[in-house]
Amino acid sequence: MAENENGQEKTEEPTDKRLRESREKGQVPRSKELNTVIELIVASTFMLMFGSYLGIGIANQFADGLMLERELLFDPAAIPGYFGTQFGRALLNLAPLLALLTVAALIGPVIIGGANFSSKALAPKFSKLDPIKGMKRFISPTGLMELGKALGKFVLVGGVAALVLSSIVDEVLMLGDEPIKQAIVHAAHLAAWVFLMVSAVLILIALIDVPYQLWNHNKQLKMTLQEIKDEHKETEGKPEVKGRIRQMQMEMAQRRMMAEVPKADVIITNPTHYAVAISYKPGVMGAPRLLAKGVDEVAFRIRELAGEHLITRVEAPKVARAIFFTTELNQEIPGGLFVAVARILAYVYQLKRPDFHPAMPSDLPVPDEYLDPAAARRARKAH
Repeated sequence: MAENENGQEKTEEPTDKRLRESREKGQVPRSKELNTVIELIVASTFMLMFGSYLGIGIANQFADGLMLERELLFDPAAIPGYFGTQFGRALLNLAPLLALLTVAALIGPVIIGGANFSSKALAPKFSKLDPIKGMKRFISPTGLMELGKALGKFVLVGGVAALVLSSIVDEVLMLGDEPIKQAIVHAAHLAAWVFLMVSAVLILIALIDVPYQLWNHNKQLKMTLQEIKDEHKETEGKPEVKGRIRQMQMEMAQRRMMAEVPKADVIITNPTHYAVAISYKPGVMGAPRLLAKGVDEVAFRIRELAGEHLITRVEAPKVARAIFFTTELNQEIPGGLFVAVARILAYVYQLKRPDFHPAMPSDLPVPDEYLDPAAARRARKAH
């Protein structure tokens, strides 16, 4: 079982964050054997289909290139231009094959690891120059696997190549008796078949190497339980940091709530433990709305603000607790409290008349379930 530096077993599958970071570093599964097979198959298929045209083009260039004019031989300044022209013709003849091989070289890695470009992978790593670490990599399971693949390729490819060449040795020897252009085309055809047979053998190695590379890549990225916990802390934040953030959010929400208190029409209190600020604008609001609420110190601050802004305070313990438990900020009070709050607001409006001295209403109906915090939470969700 794989272990990390602390000796803990890496038993857990890599997280999405670990996989994403590995891709950013260029660590994706790759199979050199698959790349080699694809390139050989593409090259041999191209040669079988278009090798005659390529061979004729090369033969024509050889023929033209060997027939130099006398003036050119005695003009040293013209020689570089002549060789440049011949080089351009060679590239033009080989351009289709080179283009296909380039595409094949890009397709191979994409098949198992997906398209990925990482600038971090291009950065030089001087640790790879350490001979001790190099020896460790050589005798590691990955190094032994690469050695086994190399030996397997040598035996299989060498054996198949020997069998194929022995079967076409007569044709190879007869190339010398053929006209030059025909011999070039024939040689290209034979080379394509040899490549194709060798590719067929390498497919066996690729079928073994691809699953191994996928398994080995996943094994290297596996994590210990502690690594997953540490990553979770880094992603979600440390508990003390999250606690501080929640505290700051609560303080900001409380400041916004306190800024609404001066807009209230009445403050209903317990009288000391609870305080709620109620506002009602006839024709604008469908029902009285809760602007602020608090318990203990927050309730004390609400009462202070009420005194500073000359807002009427009414002691109605059951109503204050019921509103606190059942109503969220900036929401309308529930229907079961309409009558009680309406009588309180009527009392407050009467107090504003200088020639009227009303009595505080005593019959304020409050449903018993509104005074139970658990039942009130259920009613608030339903509301």
